[in-house]
Amino acid sequence: MPARHRSRQRALQVMFLWDQRKQPPADAIAAYYETLSSEDDPPQRAEPDEFMESLVRGATEKAPAIDAQIAAKSEHWRLERMPAVDRNILRLAVYEMSDLGTPPAVVIDEALELARQFSGDESVAFINGVLDAVNRA
Repeated sequence: MPARHRSRQRALQVMFLWDQRKQPPADAIAAYYETLSSEDDPPQRAEPDEFMESLVRGATEKAPAIDAQIAAKSEHWRLERMPAVDRNILRLAVYEMSDLGTPPAVVIDEALELARQFSGDESVAFINGVLDAVNRA
């Protein structure tokens, strides 16, 4: 599995924690690393994932503006009514497309792969439609 894809998976896990627990992003990142070290016997400190951390920090920092973009392009869906996984896949993808300069086709493909892994078929189509609309705006 490519390193960037693995980082995006990790970022989604951290974003889910951040979203559900309403905690600062740094705390969600630390909690993620703690789960990794607690799985080891004896515990080892997990190597930092700089790309994952930059995705999480950027997406959470810009969440209000990103959420407004998503809401504007997701007809008949309020953000708070979306499944948390889908909402956070969208947040990460919009941030990466808008702020990191990753080609939109790559970001959308990666987001759809995350949706296939962690969500359902309906979510894949929904996420594709929203990200395509955000990209065209």
